[in-house]
Amino acid sequence: MHRIRGPAWVWPHGWAYRRWTVGGFMPGLFLTNTFFWNDWAMLGLPAPPPGFRWVRWGPDLVLVQLSNGRIVDIAYGVFI
Repeated sequence: MHRIRGPAWVWPHGWAYRRWTVGGFMPGLFLTNTFFWNDWAMLGLPAPPPGFRWVRWGPDLVLVQLSNGRIVDIAYGVFI
């Protein structure tokens, strides 16, 4: 996995960093185009399967199943 200097990140009101774990569930607020990361290939990450998306979470990318928010993979510290 590559690390990049990403676009500036601003947490939504009332949210702050937490370290997600595989098997957890990401809130629906973050399962929108605003937080989807489409340039996963340039980071050396695999393509998300159908029904899944890479979601930016501050410095991390989280692979999430869109139907229920279940976290299936995490790339920590992608953005510096």
